[in-house]
Amino acid sequence: MLHILTLLQYAAASGANGRGLGLIGAGLAAGVAVVGAGVGIGRIGGSATEGIARQPDATARIQTAMIIAAALVEGVALFVAVIGFLIQGKITF
Repeated sequence: MLHILTLLQYAAASGANGRGLGLIGAGLAAGVAVVGAGVGIGRIGGSATEGIARQPDATARIQTAMIIAAALVEGVALFVAVIGFLIQGKITF
């Protein structure tokens, strides 16, 4: 934990134009995207499993909706991660 705080202080202190804060923001954006996607897909999978357990007749419809929803969640997470990496690439030292 102390290593992370040291890296954050170094990144915040480097540069007069807030470049360090931009790097922190890019890293946080990518991290939050990954965590959000994990939580979203976990909830989708859990709800789909519960729905299939309650109504085994609707398995095909539930699985189709689950796959579409998971793809949308992954698409948004990938978009946010790419934006974070683009922000990181725009910051020069």
